[in-house]
Amino acid sequence: MRYRSNDAVGVPMVIRAPYGGGVHGALYHSQSVEAFFTHVPGLKVVIPSTPYDAKGLLRSSIRNDDPVLFFEHKKMYRSVRGDVPDGEYVVPLGRAQVTRPGSQVTVVAYGLMAQYALEAADRAEEDGVSVEVVDVRTLRPLDRETLLDSVRKTGKCLVVYEDNKFGGYGAEIAAIVAEEAFDYLDGPVTRVAGPDVTAVPYNHVLEDWFMVSPDRIHEAIRTLAAY
Repeated sequence: MRYRSNDAVGVPMVIRAPYGGGVHGALYHSQSVEAFFTHVPGLKVVIPSTPYDAKGLLRSSIRNDDPVLFFEHKKMYRSVRGDVPDGEYVVPLGRAQVTRPGSQVTVVAYGLMAQYALEAADRAEEDGVSVEVVDVRTLRPLDRETLLDSVRKTGKCLVVYEDNKFGGYGAEIAAIVAEEAFDYLDGPVTRVAGPDVTAVPYNHVLEDWFMVSPDRIHEAIRTLAAY
């Protein structure tokens, strides 16, 4: 609409949608579809990881003149708690947040994986590895500055996402880091993601096999830190 109207007409619309696995939803209710929509220029894609951000980002999305896809991870509805102020506040779109400062490895994540990254970072701290966690929050537009500043400081980057590894949104983050922070890297840009299989299984054991976990993130941090 903006293109065809010479920027005269916007589409002030917000679509809230659940996404993600780990809730025994099997192949019908476990998809991570964010990469489909970040591929479309003009669409904004938002994924909060805390109740505070959910309220603040939703207010910013509603006030935006462009279409916003607001994804909410199903498993977080009942597993994540946090204070939410009653008063008016917004969390600006297009700004990532360093939720945990560190100096040796940067872990980039969003949604439920941002929570898991914090848990894995705490475990890594016990191993003597200082981990910085960057919560993307807005996948598009992406806050490149915060992301790259963190990687340039730590020299190592681990990208975590729940979607299939091939073609997932984390691949775009990895490419940006490789292109724009290559001279600062002390190790390969690494990804932890879901396997390249058709769908999330219903069987609990196989579902656990598919899902990214704090254990898998922790192990990847240890491996990258030792590189």
